[in-house]
Amino acid sequence: MTIELTGLHHLTAVTAKASDNHRFYTATLGMRLVKRTVNQDDTSAYHLFYGDGAGSAGSDITFFDWPVAPEQRGTRSIVRTGLRVDGADTVAWWHDRLRAMGVTTGEPAMVDGRMSLDFEDPEGQRLRLVDDGGKGRMVPWAEGPVPADRQIRGLGPVTLSVARIERTDRMLTDVMAMRHERSYEDPARPNHKVEVYAMGPGGPAAELHVVEERDLPAAVQGAGSVHHVAFRTPDRTGLTAWAERTAEMEVRTSGEVERYYFRSLYFREPNGILFEIATDGPGFDADEPIERLGERLSLPPFLEVRRADIEKRLKPL
Repeated sequence: MTIELTGLHHLTAVTAKASDNHRFYTATLGMRLVKRTVNQDDTSAYHLFYGDGAGSAGSDITFFDWPVAPEQRGTRSIVRTGLRVDGADTVAWWHDRLRAMGVTTGEPAMVDGRMSLDFEDPEGQRLRLVDDGGKGRMVPWAEGPVPADRQIRGLGPVTLSVARIERTDRMLTDVMAMRHERSYEDPARPNHKVEVYAMGPGGPAAELHVVEERDLPAAVQGAGSVHHVAFRTPDRTGLTAWAERTAEMEVRTSGEVERYYFRSLYFREPNGILFEIATDGPGFDADEPIERLGERLSLPPFLEVRRADIEKRLKPL
């Protein structure tokens, strides 16, 4: 059986300031809070999902709310998260919007042949708006503060920094069946090449970019860091096939984990970065209608019996 990842599913990062995080990603970036839930392994912490109007697979950047110090930057980490928009003119529009709202940004520039704009959120989360040419499905958020044609369409590409690329390359190509497509010079890191790996149809929604930085210490996760990146498989049959493949390749994994809104498999690439493969469904409307997504605390059935205690320990957004 031939199996193939179809793109980026979601990316999970860390915030120490949930209220400020919520305000930035919804009011400034115009993304919809599509699921207000908790970390299923640490119910004292919010797990907030921001995405397109429907929380489509591939559109979500998510955050664990943990009371931690800021990240210590370095290698062996995810160092830049792409957010896709439609058109170079939209990148320029965002440059003006972010500057007007007091966000420090770089200048629009071509990166790997795509007009891009680098900036950071208030905790130092490194982001990049990327022109994807309007390719792929996206559901606008009708009630959002950003016009539909300017809204963030989803994730991609995501950039990793590793200390040694050889074993990561083997993981991506031999185990995860990605294609090495090209290299480009990283404008933020002179004399560093970025290697581009593609999944499924390719394009920015289905790319992982990897840069080798042997001279840096390992990053220490904290507020403003990325916890893990997840890749798409259509359904449970596909996830089981990936569990079997990783076992055959002697990759240690979590085994299949039920997350209710999707089902997951976790493992680390050789430099220690956490990867997840996740199913496209059932989706965030499994327990609330599309039009009410993110308005109240959602809990999977096995946590619902603890709702009163969980709600009592969470701070209001």
